[in-house]
Amino acid sequence: MPSVDEMYDEAIALQQQGDLPGALSKLQEIIQIDPNYALAYAALSVFYSKMEEHEKAVENARKVCELEPEDPFSFVALSLICQKAGLLAEAEEAMWQARQAQVAAIQKRYSS
Repeated sequence: MPSVDEMYDEAIALQQQGDLPGALSKLQEIIQIDPNYALAYAALSVFYSKMEEHEKAVENARKVCELEPEDPFSFVALSLICQKAGLLAEAEEAMWQARQAQVAAIQKRYSS
């Protein structure tokens, strides 16, 4: 059986070949195996956003932030997904959280 990393690579390859349903299915399979695999949720959020399935896109972007709360990029991505979904207040909140995570990372680096 392939690893979740190999399965993720397969999902991305499927998406790049134009098989978005296949990619979505592979990503769902990954999170059934490893519900903490943040990259799968990140890809799901982007793919659902491209399909204009905003509710699913936002839900998956939120999950990435839950799994990766110290990663500023996760919150930036959530902000962009929320903007596209028309959730402007949540987009602003996510961008604020991105800034907070970035400041915390800088402080951690200099306090080490």
